[in-house]
Amino acid sequence: MLLEISHLNFSYSKERPLFRNLNLKLEEGKIIALAGESGCGKSTLLNLIYGKLDWESGDIIFDGRKLMGPKGNLVPGEAEMKLVAQNFDLMPYATVAENVGKFISNINLAHKKATVTELLDVVGLQDYAGILPKYLSGGQQQRVAIARALSVLPKLLILDEPFSNLDFSRKIELRERLFRYVKQHGISLMISTHELQDVMPWLDSIIILQDGRLIQNDHPEEIYRHPYNPYVARLFGEVNIFSEQEQKDLNIPEFFYYPHEIVIDHNGLEAEVLESRFAGNHYRTTVRIHHKEMVMETGDKIHENRIRIAFRK
Repeated sequence: MLLEISHLNFSYSKERPLFRNLNLKLEEGKIIALAGESGCGKSTLLNLIYGKLDWESGDIIFDGRKLMGPKGNLVPGEAEMKLVAQNFDLMPYATVAENVGKFISNINLAHKKATVTELLDVVGLQDYAGILPKYLSGGQQQRVAIARALSVLPKLLILDEPFSNLDFSRKIELRERLFRYVKQHGISLMISTHELQDVMPWLDSIIILQDGRLIQNDHPEEIYRHPYNPYVARLFGEVNIFSEQEQKDLNIPEFFYYPHEIVIDHNGLEAEVLESRFAGNHYRTTVRIHHKEMVMETGDKIHENRIRIAFRK
């Protein structure tokens, strides 16, 4: 087991407790997403693991060694981990290439140059090697920081919202190259994200936090199909949530249905069509039964005022 957290307790103050008896394990070579709404404790947990915050009680064991946190280290952080947080801490008067190569030994300069070139290719910044960070966008600086963290081949790479500053096309490119690189080099990756749907194909597991509590930890498909509660279901994007009474009224077994799970069925329940809007590969259609509005995906624009629908998992 690469990382093991046992009975961890942490508070910012007596009035603001966060983690209480938190337990968590991370296997070597896995890609793990840490998910939850803002304020749930994602960034705090990453900083605790990396050693930037002291905890009240409990143990964090990394690669068989008990970590001590800031109290036990003169310099915050752990040697075989790298954390890329929201502040990228780049050297302002060094070029992009020099920043990426900061932790690489100068004993073999040819190897160092080749490694820097490879890492710049991973993050899509080959053409910016000689540029100073101040001339880069926030998203580009973030990619430099990721490349620099990868340069030492850490056992654990921790990324806090790594795609938050990137436009859509860059996100796709970086995700593909980054996840492939860490898998090829056996690097364990823990990533906090608000975009579970986008990273799900690469994940080995998802950890869900809610108000400092670990409420679900499983394979992405299991959590997507069987979310613990409405909070978890909403983390995957748009979803229809039903109360117990609404489930009874509609005679449906589940408390949640994703839009693609509500379908047109001529033998189904009659629903009023409120709107049908183009959304790319489908139409986002809003319907209402009694006083309950719900969103479904249809292949064509719905022009009728009423249709019949069914709920299918």
